Amino acid sequence: MDDKKISTLAATAIALGAIIGAGIFVLSGTAIAIAGPYAILAFILVGLVALSVALNFGMLGSIMPNAKGAAYSYVYNAFGSELGFITGILLYFSFATATSVVALGFGTTLASMLGASYAGYSDYFAVLIIFILSMLNLRGIKNAAKADTTLVIIKIAILSIFVLSAIVLAFGYGHFSPANFSAANIGNSAISDMLKASIVIFFAYTGFQTVSTFTSRVKGGPKAAAKSIMSAVWISMALYLAVVIGLILLVPASSYKINADPLSFALSSAHAPEWLFILVNVGALIATASATIAMVLASSRTIYQISKDGLLPEILRKYNVKSDVAVNGVIITAAISIIMLFAGNVYVIAAISNFGLIFSYIMATIALMHFHRIKKTLSRPMFYPYLQIITIAALMVFIYGLPHEAFVINVIIILLLIVIYYVLREAEEKRPIKIRLFK
Repeated sequence: MDDKKISTLAATAIALGAIIGAGIFVLSGTAIAIAGPYAILAFILVGLVALSVALNFGMLGSIMPNAKGAAYSYVYNAFGSELGFITGILLYFSFATATSVVALGFGTTLASMLGASYAGYSDYFAVLIIFILSMLNLRGIKNAAKADTTLVIIKIAILSIFVLSAIVLAFGYGHFSPANFSAANIGNSAISDMLKASIVIFFAYTGFQTVSTFTSRVKGGPKAAAKSIMSAVWISMALYLAVVIGLILLVPASSYKINADPLSFALSSAHAPEWLFILVNVGALIATASATIAMVLASSRTIYQISKDGLLPEILRKYNVKSDVAVNGVIITAAISIIMLFAGNVYVIAAISNFGLIFSYIMATIALMHFHRIKKTLSRPMFYPYLQIITIAALMVFIYGLPHEAFVINVIIILLLIVIYYVLREAEEKRPIKIRLFK
């Protein structure tokens, strides 16, 4: 059975693949465009919240090591099918939408590398990478994990070269000025801008949840999986800060715009050597490709688990035991991801994805508190329950700060899910279920 398991390093690589691909190569420039130099503080703030959530997921993984549905499975086992159904569908939709974001980053980078004549082909390239990497996922979790490990090692090396090169270009070739860190042209409220940037950045940290969909497949069990989750968040946090500082060293914070290719923009503005420009673009392609692998893996296993629990049709339960793959889950995820490519710019798509991710983290944290309340034998998490309460409050603030369109879309989805759930439940029961909530 061990030959079907993956190492702690591979599990960490899958998490890093999802985190780094979306955050550094796609959304770091957007965060700077929104908050200017305060984006640095936003990355630290969100990183601390992500560490707290990651700690909670490590604990939940120990309680339910065989769960494939990440936050959905934790909520389903804690509170039952209704909250489980709502959380699971929102989480799945968020994973599928996140796949669109990182694939769009891949498409934009590739179109930029190929020249102006391919400027309008970014969506087509995004569709292509979703298709190719979905096929890789269908070959099995071990194959996907091996591919992700290799890609993560390469992109960390490339990011390290970018940071060192940014320092050399900034101080050795005169591109740096203290004015680069000026916030004069960035909004009227530093706190408001930090909040808006934090919402974008939070999406970039969320890849660690992918490990929660295959905790039982990690050698060493839940403890090793928890170690992978925490390691991924710490490593990504350090890289994020280094790269964002490097970006502002090269180009004034006020010059950044919302786009899916910030590192290329910074290098081009600083007249970096062609080899560095090419190397970083290759790194961006690798990073977004590995993130796409991780997101397709997580989303397919989530929708499979929801179906296995009887909350979605049986067709989604098709599972290849030999390769450990939710076959129809991969196919449906690819289809939804391709559709979501056309929902708006990278900021809007990321914000839509964020709602379900944040909602699932809130519910998973509440589930952890629930398990500790009813199972007194569980070891208490660090700073319990104060850290969990602070985490929930911070996540609620992030939801409050979401763009209006993303908030409205997800509220409508929740209302529809409630109606669908009760219609299906009552149809199955043949008669309404009536209970008394209070004596």
